[in-house]
Amino acid sequence: MQSPSVIAVTHADDPLGSRVVARLGRDLEARVVAVAGDDVRAAELKRSLHGVDVVVHLASATDEPLDAARRVLEAASDAGVGHVVVVTSALVYGAWPTNPVPLTDDAPLRPNPDFAPAVAFGEVERLVGEWREAHPSAVVAVLRPAVAVAEDEAGWLAPMLAAVRGVPVGDDDPPAQFVHLDDIAAAVAVAVTARLDGAANVAPDGWISGEELRGLAGGPRVRLPWGLGEKLTSWRWRAGLSPTPPGLLPWTVDPWVVASDRLKALGWAASHSNQEAFVAGHRPRPWATVSPRRRQELTLGASAVALAGVAAGAVAVVRRARRR
Repeated sequence: MQSPSVIAVTHADDPLGSRVVARLGRDLEARVVAVAGDDVRAAELKRSLHGVDVVVHLASATDEPLDAARRVLEAASDAGVGHVVVVTSALVYGAWPTNPVPLTDDAPLRPNPDFAPAVAFGEVERLVGEWREAHPSAVVAVLRPAVAVAEDEAGWLAPMLAAVRGVPVGDDDPPAQFVHLDDIAAAVAVAVTARLDGAANVAPDGWISGEELRGLAGGPRVRLPWGLGEKLTSWRWRAGLSPTPPGLLPWTVDPWVVASDRLKALGWAASHSNQEAFVAGHRPRPWATVSPRRRQELTLGASAVALAGVAAGAVAVVRRARRR
C-alpha cells in the first residue's frame, strides 16, 4: 500500500501531537505538517491543508472539541483532503451499569449527559459522520483511546478521575484502563498506513480491577451512599477543592472499559500494559506508604471532615434562602 506524501497533524504542540508527528515522521516516508493548536482557530488553517493527503485531527487535545473539529473538517473539504483520522475518547460510550465488559468497537455511543466533555466528543463523532456521508469516497477513521497518560503528561482526564475516586460510592470500583501516549501515537500511524475506515478503540489488553487500582492509587476508601457522594463531589467542585465536576462521578462507579480488536487486527499492539501506563502517569502518593491501621484512622478522620463540610454547605444554603 502506497504511503501518503503529506500528512497534517493538528494540535502538534500538544504532548500527544508531538508524539504523533515524531511517529509519523519516523515510520512513514512522508512530509508531516505540524499545525499548532492556535493555528486551528486561525483563518490560515485552510491554506495549511492545501496539498495535504491526510489530516490527523486530535480532537482530544482541545478544550473546544466540537468547534475545532468543525473548522478542521471544513478546511479539509476546501483543500480536497480525502483521508481523515480523528482522535476522540472512549468517553463517548458512557459509563453505565448495563455496559458489557469490554465494550467493542461497534458498541453504541451513550455519553453520560451530565459530563460535558463526553457529550462534546459524541457531538464531534456525529459531525465526523455527517462529513463522511457528504464525502462518500473519503477514508475516515475515528480512534477512541482510554484514559491517556505519560511520564511527562497526566492529561486532563486522569487527574479528574483520581480526584473523584477520593469520594468512593457504591459497592465497588469498576475496572479501569490507561493507555500511554506513545501507544496512541502508534495507533494513529497504523490508522494512516492501513487506511482504517471506521471507528476503533485504543487500549491495552485487559484492564485494572477495582481492587488492584485501589492498591496502586492508595487513598481513603470509606464508601458513601450515592446521594451523599454526589453532594460531596458537588460541594468540593463549587468550593474549588477539586478539579472534578459532579458529572464525572458515574465514571468511577460503572464500567466503560474497551477492547481494541479492530486495531489489533491491523497489527497494532500496546507497548505499555494498563498497569505500566498507570504507573507512568501517576506519581506515588504518600498514602501508599502509610500502615493499614493508620490508613483506617486517617480515613475515618477525613470522612468526618468531609461530611462536616457538606453539612456546613447545606446550612449555608438554608441560611441564604431564609434571608431571601
